[in-house]
Amino acid sequence: MPPARLPRTTAIILRCTNNYGPFQFPEKLIPLIIANAQEDKRLPIYGDGMQERDWLFVEDYCRAITLVLEKGKTGEIYNVSAGTPQPNLKIVKTILDYLGKPETLMQYVKDRPGHDRRYALDSSKIRRELGWHPQVSFEDGIRRTIDWYRSNSLWLEHARSGEYRNYYDRHYTNRSETFSR
Repeated sequence: MPPARLPRTTAIILRCTNNYGPFQFPEKLIPLIIANAQEDKRLPIYGDGMQERDWLFVEDYCRAITLVLEKGKTGEIYNVSAGTPQPNLKIVKTILDYLGKPETLMQYVKDRPGHDRRYALDSSKIRRELGWHPQVSFEDGIRRTIDWYRSNSLWLEHARSGEYRNYYDRHYTNRSETFSR
């Protein structure tokens, strides 16, 4: 009996860095900081806050998905990133500055076990082969995101009620052990 043939690959894989933008559930860093800062609540900063993330505005990721569906090669893997990793502490301070809130809202808490120090991807392949690049700067994207959450307080209130409160309490409120810098 001849060996079985493997099916031909018909998938394309995209790997993306952290996304942010409207409608992001408020357990994630950027909407969490926006929501807490608007209410003058403490802002949990893990460890020293210097964990780096490469933030990509969600519309730029959607453009990458569309482009890969139209022009990507079957069986290929494309990394998608803005290419500008930034420390979480800078992100928090940017949000506070835009909202006109004091840095005294920041509270350093014990870092999560196994918390990665840096997330970043090399997106040169999708840029080179498909011509993709982010169109929204971090400054514009964070402003648009903050404005969206400010204009959609009912959505945010609903998202933060019920089971979300239990999740938040388990992961943030009960992390009262502060971090000494």
